[in-house]
Amino acid sequence: MQLTAAVSFLTILQEESVSIHTYAHSFLQVILLHLEHRDAGVSNAWLETLLSVIEVLPKETLRHEILNPLVSKAQLSQTVQSRFVSCKILGKLTNKFDAHTIKREILPLVKSLCQDVEYEVRSCMCRQLENIAQGIGTELTKSVVLPELIELSRDEGSSVRLAAFETLVNLLDIFDTDDRSQTILPLVKSFCEKSFKADESILISLSFHLGKLCHGLYGIFTPDQHLRFLEFYKKLCTLGLQQENGHNENQIPPQILEQEKKYISVRKNCAYNFPAMIVFVDPKNFHMELYSTFFCLCHDPEVPVRYTIAICFYEVSKLLDSGVYLIHKELITLLQDESLEVLDALIDHLPEILELMSNGGESTVQENKLSSLPDLIPALTAAEQRAAASLKWRTHEKLLQKYACLPHVISSDQIYYRFLQRMFTIMMTNNVLPVQKAASRTLCIFLRYNRKQEQRYEVIQKLIEQLGQGKSYWNRLRFLDTCEFIIEIFSKSFFCKYFFLPAIELTHDPVANVRMKLCHLLPKVKSTLKIPADKHLLQQLEMCVRKLLCQEKDKDVLAMVKRTVLELDRMEMSMDAFQKKFYEKDLLDQEKEREELLLLEMEQLEKEKQQNEGRPMSDKTFEKKRRDTKTPATLPKSIPVPVPGPSSGTPSTSKEVKKSKLIRSQSFNNQAFHAKYGNLDKCAGKSSTAAYTSSVSGLAKTSIISLTDDSFRTRNASNAPTPFSPNAALPSTSRGAGNSIDAKSSGSKDTQPRKATL
Repeated sequence: MQLTAAVSFLTILQEESVSIHTYAHSFLQVILLHLEHRDAGVSNAWLETLLSVIEVLPKETLRHEILNPLVSKAQLSQTVQSRFVSCKILGKLTNKFDAHTIKREILPLVKSLCQDVEYEVRSCMCRQLENIAQGIGTELTKSVVLPELIELSRDEGSSVRLAAFETLVNLLDIFDTDDRSQTILPLVKSFCEKSFKADESILISLSFHLGKLCHGLYGIFTPDQHLRFLEFYKKLCTLGLQQENGHNENQIPPQILEQEKKYISVRKNCAYNFPAMIVFVDPKNFHMELYSTFFCLCHDPEVPVRYTIAICFYEVSKLLDSGVYLIHKELITLLQDESLEVLDALIDHLPEILELMSNGGESTVQENKLSSLPDLIPALTAAEQRAAASLKWRTHEKLLQKYACLPHVISSDQIYYRFLQRMFTIMMTNNVLPVQKAASRTLCIFLRYNRKQEQRYEVIQKLIEQLGQGKSYWNRLRFLDTCEFIIEIFSKSFFCKYFFLPAIELTHDPVANVRMKLCHLLPKVKSTLKIPADKHLLQQLEMCVRKLLCQEKDKDVLAMVKRTVLELDRMEMSMDAFQKKFYEKDLLDQEKEREELLLLEMEQLEKEKQQNEGRPMSDKTFEKKRRDTKTPATLPKSIPVPVPGPSSGTPSTSKEVKKSKLIRSQSFNNQAFHAKYGNLDKCAGKSSTAAYTSSVSGLAKTSIISLTDDSFRTRNASNAPTPFSPNAALPSTSRGAGNSIDAKSSGSKDTQPRKATL
């Protein structure tokens, strides 16, 4: 009842149900009356309510109702509970009065309570000195508070000494250089010496506040003191490890077990303060001074220590900067850690860590992405398999989301052979929906930055055949999720070219849930169309919606269709020409399309470069003649993007064009993904997109083969995935002339002219 009343009084105050004057008149005396309740829990509840009330009460009410009675409540003749409550009230009142009132009425009570006969009261008052120092200013702190802290730091009670030490650390910023060097530094040295010999109670607190001490006392240490303090930290990092033996836990005495728990806490605090110690010794001296300590913390036998150092790993990487290559092996160690808690802590900043390691270190060559770290890919795949085998699906989901950074870190082939197939497997076999969606989105990003056209076509074919046309309705639902991610990540023309017709074909799906999900997706599908180029696709979309309205028998799907029709009618179509209303979205889409074309162009240039460098001169001449004779029959007549090759222009001009395009493509490869892998839908702002408006406005929306709607209404009877052939035609829709780059890359391998399919 008392606890409920205390909470109710606090709620009335927080919700401002009554005025402050009414509250003080009606409730304040009741609160003060129950402060000394014999039950400690009830007393603390009323005390918390009073401390909140003090924040809003006027100064006169505080003086008459609280401060004046406090003089008698803080006397030695009162109970310990009464003096204990007085300490906390004094700490809160300090910020409500001016310095003169504090000096005349509050500080005498503070001094009295600091000399109390009970160590609990002295400890409580010592912890309130931080609030009092902030209220009375620097001068009074140096003359009144600091002497009290020095005396309390030598107190016979260990809890009092601990409170004095922590208060000193928190007040370091208030004291000047002289006070720090002449008064506080000797105290800190005394604490460090006693912590190992006679006062282990302060050891945990000392290890926790090492970072603040390093920051507050930086520049005051002499070289000898600096070295001693660093050695003290190193000793704390290995505390308890030398005492391990072969006894079972059942045979270890309880006091030894308690001591080991204390040592684990000390090492955990040391791991927490490791970034501050790097600043203390200077990152340039990390290898000589702290690497061995970092190695010990990463290989500590206790999970809490490794978990803490995993959390700090990103901060350590940032501080080391160009020296980040020194901790490559420790990254692999933590990725391979047997505890999923450690892995979960590490992957929070895994993209940033891998980016630092790929850009930093001794080698700055971008082509050799993490070539000095051959164990990275096996460690990443093993971490994913370990997370998949556990019941912690949130860790698995997070890891798959973080894998979206890999195109910026490792090569396209490595992703294709080591990670992309695994994403397919997760989408097809995993039973957790968030994990499947995370794998689907990461697969789309892998596809977005894949450098080889054949691999891209194979992935698209698998998505359509194994998911979109799969036997399980669950796979077809995941196909629609994938379509949603493709709309978000890719350009509109890419979706319309490969996924528009397979998506709307699911309007004929026999499962109602699939049709309902498709209806939910249709507005986004329609937003990818541009008029008048995609007028025929719009007609097919409208025809599918009409069929749903006429033929749908499931009442829930029919209701969803009707809502979708209303939403589709309200949508405004995007035009081929820029419109003010869709200007930013169109610019973003043009940028995505430009980057997709650049990836194709990069692949073509790299192929030609490899062919020119790897074949003898006679073969090059023969190939040139073959191209001259085959080109008119192989490629469409209207090619929007010219192909730089041996047959176009003079040799010197051709080489210059290749070189300039290759440089431009390589610069895109290094920079395009940098700002996109975390949140691709926000990758283009006003300032970034305006720069290449002129360069992308002329790009044609192209494709390979045009198909009619009937080609997608008949499904493969076997539904079995067929092996991919580079010459096989993929489902696509046409927006204009043929895609010159797609045709070139596939046509250059044919020995016979290819006839266009109409």
